[in-house]
Amino acid sequence: MQNTENIKLEFLRRTDLFSSMTDEELQEISGDIVVEEFKKNEIILREEDTSGYMYIILFGKVKAYKTTEEGKEIILALHQADEFFGELSLIDGKTTPATVSAIEDSLISIISKKAFYSILSQRAPVLEKILHILCARLRESWEKIRILNTKHASQKITMLLLMLSHEYGQKTQEGILMNVKLTHQDMADMTGLTRESVTRAMDKLQKDKEISILGNKLIRLNAEFLRQYPHR
Repeated sequence: MQNTENIKLEFLRRTDLFSSMTDEELQEISGDIVVEEFKKNEIILREEDTSGYMYIILFGKVKAYKTTEEGKEIILALHQADEFFGELSLIDGKTTPATVSAIEDSLISIISKKAFYSILSQRAPVLEKILHILCARLRESWEKIRILNTKHASQKITMLLLMLSHEYGQKTQEGILMNVKLTHQDMADMTGLTRESVTRAMDKLQKDKEISILGNKLIRLNAEFLRQYPHR
């Protein structure tokens, strides 16, 4: 039991949201946090559920999505280690706006509404960090609306890569490395395109040497891409 508690504390210590908290403060809230494992493709939250919890990913990756009447998935967001979700229903008490499922085996900490508000009321740095993240997500939502309203496939993919580079991009000598793994189906579900359209657009970007797909499947935006579409 003690070993499990130590493992939980170690994961929480690495989480950016709690980085300003001391070990003693983490131990105080640890008892109010449950850690659960979710297997690949397992549903964590269902759309229209009522949830009184916030979820923080300790490792793994999840997707938030809606399903159209035709059965097509539209990915609204991808979240990976150190990111959280479920905060909207927790704060406003309304139903969950999207289904959330694990893209890969994931370990997730679950925080009750009572514990969440207790943390916010006593620790201003945590509140400030959450406000910054929520503002960034709002801006990203506006950008996603622009992407979905764009007609040309190549422009949709360019806009998607630029948007994701702000969240996951790491500057290197060769360009900007995207620290998130995306399949062509993921990109299709985020833009409203077919997988085949995404493949054609990505192939052209590679042919024009604007992007590179590295051995670990990560995407790098090269100098030619950044020259045409400056990274702001």
